[in-house]
Formats: sequence, structure tokens, C-alpha cells
Amino acid sequence: MDRIIFCILVCTCIFVSSSKVHAADNAVILLYHHVSDTTPASTSVTPETFTQHMNYLAEHYNVLPLKDIVVALQNKQTLPDNALAITFDDGFKNIYQNGHPIMAKLNLPYTVFINPDLVNKVDYHLSWDDMRNMAEHGASFANHNLRHEHLLNRLPDESDDAWLSRRIADIEQAESLLEDNLNVKDKFFAYPYGEFSPALQARLTELGYVGFAQSSGAIASYSDFSALSRFPAAGIYANLDRLKVKMASLAMPVTNVSPATPLVSPAPFVFQFSIQSDDINNSQLSCYFQGNSQAITREDERISVAFTQQLPFGRSRINCTAPSKRQPSRYYWYSKPWFVPTEDGKWLD
Repeated sequence: MDRIIFCILVCTCIFVSSSKVHAADNAVILLYHHVSDTTPASTSVTPETFTQHMNYLAEHYNVLPLKDIVVALQNKQTLPDNALAITFDDGFKNIYQNGHPIMAKLNLPYTVFINPDLVNKVDYHLSWDDMRNMAEHGASFANHNLRHEHLLNRLPDESDDAWLSRRIADIEQAESLLEDNLNVKDKFFAYPYGEFSPALQARLTELGYVGFAQSSGAIASYSDFSALSRFPAAGIYANLDRLKVKMASLAMPVTNVSPATPLVSPAPFVFQFSIQSDDINNSQLSCYFQGNSQAITREDERISVAFTQQLPFGRSRINCTAPSKRQPSRYYWYSKPWFVPTEDGKWLD
């Protein structure tokens, strides 16, 4: 996908439903981890680059609390133009040290997904006092599981029901600690490593949680609220010119996705979904996997991509985009993640 980024122009944000453009039903969520020049490059943005990002957002976007955006979309309420939320995963101390002063200066709200069992136990995680200080200047906090671990990992001979019960117990305990220490009651949950399963999604939805993934794309009222997309904005994705295009994207109205699960065999399979929108010309849709354009079969609104290559172990995703007919420099964006364990059933960091 990044190969076409430089040929896309950025313009004023518009918003979409499944068939028509509306100035009410679209938002973008950005995802950061570290704000530091001494942490792993793949998940880091330097303080200088982060300052550049935030200055641009303060001037060009309506940066809103994550809760405001989610509630508005869930209830099909009007959002302002250029609505955007800023999130961080993992609760690193450098968010407070290097990121928070910039956010506070610009009066930008943001949300940090934390691991409560690590608070006051490891020096790299935010403390409760850190978070209380941050909350006084626009920060909010949410659930990233009790500990930062692969939720798809299982104990030896663990049944499906036992695995799910154990994972939900950890998530619920983390939520209780957030409420006890920060009075958080939102039930927002970001999957560690962005990994999830249909069973986990369904149970969290039953319990009233909103889930946040690490697949790319904008969100709308018709998005999957058990795994909302967020655009990574650090590491190789930190270039502001490329990020501008993603922040201007539109949520693609897809239905009938197959396979519906992100848990797939590494063997070849066919990925399919449907698009019905009078603002999208399906013949202009492109899909990219690991930077390479994929061959697409189109049958009316049905899109098919045959994966003849085996998927890599770990996490990967396919990104599909199509220009808006009404504003062709704006792109609808859909991303589907795939999770494949190693041959011995392990999940890669």
C-alpha cells in the first residue's frame, strides 16, 4: 500500500455510510507505543517526530477523546469534520516523560491502554500517580489486559472453555483495577499484539466491551465494535506525508467477509468480501499484502483475493483501498488481519 501513498493527494475529510457521503459518520484512530529515541524503532516515534505529528493534528484535525468518538458512532450521532482520536498501547513511562508534555501544551486529549498488573511493579510502566497527573491534563486510560501477553496462547491441554474463562477473568480483573484506581468505567479493551479470536470478541461484546485492534483503517457507525481499526503512527509508519493520507481515509463499508476469523491456516485460501456503495467503483479497488499488489476477481459487488502464497507465522494483514467517486483524492480503506501460530503453536512477539 505504501507504494501508492505519494501519488495520493490529501484534502478535506468527508464521511460515509454504506451508500452515501455524510459529514457525520467517519473518524480515525491513531496508535502509538513509545515516544522515545532509545526504544525499539519498530514501535517508537522520536519526541521530535511526535511533536511534528501533534502540531499538524492541532492545526488540521478535531482531536477528540476516544470515548466521544465511540459513543457518537455507536449512537449514529454527528461527529465534527476531521474527527480523530490518539491512543497509546502498553502504558510506557516515556509517554508521560516525552509525549504528555507535548499533548498538554497543545490541549490534545488521548487514551493510554495499560496493563494494571505491571503498575508500580516495573520501572518502564506508568505508575498510578503518573496516570492521575496525566488525567488532569486530558489523558484517559483503558484496559490492555492484566498483563501484556499473547491472549491466544493456551496452557497444556487447556480446553476452549477453560482458555476463554481464564482470559476473560484477567480482563475483568484489569478493568476492576482501572475503576478502583482511576475511576475508569468505559470498558474499552485493546488486544495485546492486536491478536484476537471470534470467541474472545463475542464474549467481550456480551460483557459490554468495545475492542480495539491494530489493523489499519478508518471507523464508522457500521464498523465492527469488537475490533475497531487503528492506524499505526510510529516506526516505519511515522512519516507524516504518508500518515496524512491515512488520516484522511474513509471507512470502507464491507459485508460478508470470508473467512470471517483472523485465525487461518498458512496454506492457500481465498479471501472474499462485498462492497455496496454508490461512492465506490469496485473496478478501482486495489489490495496489498506485504507491500505487493494482489490479483483481484470481481463479480458485481463481490471481491475475491486468492492467497496462493503461504502466510508467514505471526501477524500479517491485507489492506484494500478504493478512491471516492465524489472526492477521488480520498481513499476508502479496509484492513483484514491474519494470525498464524508457529508449528509448535506459539505466537510471535
